[in-house]
Amino acid sequence: MTAAIADATGLDEDILRELVHRFYTRVRADTMLGPIFAAQINDWAPHLDRMIAFWSSVALMTGRYHGRPVPAHTPLPLTAEHFERWLALFRETAHEICTPEGAALVIERAERIARSLQFAVTEARADAGTIPALR
Repeated sequence: MTAAIADATGLDEDILRELVHRFYTRVRADTMLGPIFAAQINDWAPHLDRMIAFWSSVALMTGRYHGRPVPAHTPLPLTAEHFERWLALFRETAHEICTPEGAALVIERAERIARSLQFAVTEARADAGTIPALR
């Protein structure tokens, strides 16, 4: 399956590594997102490695990522605007790094992940009594 996806999209581990590194360079410099990440991440190398494994799993179906993104994001001060900014930077970077087919794939997955993560974070906060539920 991984080889078929790579053939159809031009994506591979090197492209995904470049995508992740360039994207997080932008995130770190961004006035909205940068401070949130700076407050949470002291050593970027492990985070970037984890994100490369994540995108390898999401885009190429490699199964390399084994994490729990919802608990990691729930305590962060994230709003819908943060998710939209994250997606805008991701889309821009994907179009620069990937083939059109590869960009379409990772952007579609990023949009789905962002919606799911935003919903899960909002629900987790509501369950904890910190914000009203979206129902």
